[in-house]
Amino acid sequence: MKTKQQKENQIKNTAQAFQKNETVLVTDFTGLSVNELTGLRKSLRALGMAYQVVKKRLLKIAFEKEGISFNRDEFPGQAGVVFSPKNLHETASVIYTFAKEKNKKEEVFKILGGFSLREKAFIAGSEVKKIGALPSREILLGQLVGMLASPIRSFLFVLHQKSQQTVETVK
Repeated sequence: MKTKQQKENQIKNTAQAFQKNETVLVTDFTGLSVNELTGLRKSLRALGMAYQVVKKRLLKIAFEKEGISFNRDEFPGQAGVVFSPKNLHETASVIYTFAKEKNKKEEVFKILGGFSLREKAFIAGSEVKKIGALPSREILLGQLVGMLASPIRSFLFVLHQKSQQTVETVK
């Protein structure tokens, strides 16, 4: 059981984390072992992100200090919070990949939702999963270039075939 001072410190630290970061994701880690949670924390730390377990009541107070409404009843289970200085897509893709890996047999790690701190907007858990499932920006740009180059490539192929036919008829 935490003392009042410890709770006040956690609220203060959480509010400071909101100011330093761009994205916050809320997860339910109920089915994870301590080793799995430690592994997640290490991998997130390597990417410049942080994972903290915060009581939903304290999280609500910290959100209210930042002017963001937070309804703790919308978030079942225990709250694990990912603080990230990166944009929503980068953060969501890391957490989505981890959740997909851990939820192969049964759902033990849930993405409950997220907040864009820059826009002070809530993003539902289903939307965070969809964003996390998207390919990276580089892959999407490569696909776009491929789509734009495809008609040109097809046109050049037709011209090449026509030139081959005219060469054969001249012989």
